[in-house]
Amino acid sequence: MSGDSKEETHGMRSKEETHGVQIMYIHFHDLADEQIYRHLLSLLAEFTPQVQALPPDAALADVSGSLRYFGTDAPGLAERIRVRTGGLYGLRSTVGIAANPMLARMVAADGPPSAVRTLPDDLGEVAAFLAEKPAAALHGVGPATSRTLSSYGLDSIGRIAAAPLGTLQRILGAAAGRRLHDAARGLDPTPVIPAGPPRTLRVEHRFPQDELDHDRQRAALLALTDRLGLQLRGEAQAARALTLTVRYADRSTTTRTRTLREATAHTPPLTALTYTLHDKLALQRARVRSFALRADDLVPAEHASHQLLFDPTDDKARRIEEAVDRARKKYGANAVGPAAAPTHAA
Repeated sequence: MSGDSKEETHGMRSKEETHGVQIMYIHFHDLADEQIYRHLLSLLAEFTPQVQALPPDAALADVSGSLRYFGTDAPGLAERIRVRTGGLYGLRSTVGIAANPMLARMVAADGPPSAVRTLPDDLGEVAAFLAEKPAAALHGVGPATSRTLSSYGLDSIGRIAAAPLGTLQRILGAAAGRRLHDAARGLDPTPVIPAGPPRTLRVEHRFPQDELDHDRQRAALLALTDRLGLQLRGEAQAARALTLTVRYADRSTTTRTRTLREATAHTPPLTALTYTLHDKLALQRARVRSFALRADDLVPAEHASHQLLFDPTDDKARRIEEAVDRARKKYGANAVGPAAAPTHAA
């Protein structure tokens, strides 16, 4: 850890500037194990009870009340966290420290990985830090909003900050315009809400030998979404997002996450999104050892809304799914399954 450990300060930081609210955004690099992530959250809780999980590999921590107890400033505490993380789990981490979660995220991302970076709680320093960054650097500003702002000449945070509130509200609407107006000035009232990672469900398929064939890979993914949907419906849960992890012959992994259009436990939309994740990885020549599929951000099924499609095909698919679930409950999970799915699944 000591070889890549460094501290970067945007502007001059003195002991006097370390009072007040101190928020850390911690990003753990190359983290693919959910169990280790939970251990890391427990490690952070040893330094402050104000820890908010940001799955799959980050967290927010409000250390404002911990500095006196540990007898150090926020960067010093961040270095302790990095040393513990590296020593116990062999992971690199980047920590951004600022007066609110948005700025802490941004300062953490402002440079190469594996560092402690601080942004003093000073209006001038914050304005200078934000001024030349693109609008998309603000958390919550997506590509579409960024393109809209650029079409009005608002292609940097500095220009957005200089624009009248009324102009931003005419472009984006009253509420969104107000949020952007505040964010461009470095204002973020969002508190750190102590919370662990939301509940997830995970299924895995290990191939008997490293698999190159695209069709067999898709058949394995179909088997996974079938099993995952069955588990979700059996526990009366719905997923808001899916995470696909691919492990290759050399034991390296790739992980991709995407949000579903609506929370669901139904196999067809789970399969469609999983196929999309698989296609975007372009694994034509990759030797795949295993797939893992995780349903993220679970909610009770009764809280999941369903968009009415007025599509008899969709309604028929759901009735068939209910009949299959009843048959499996009566005769066993392997009694009925998708025709293209392989029989070997771990």
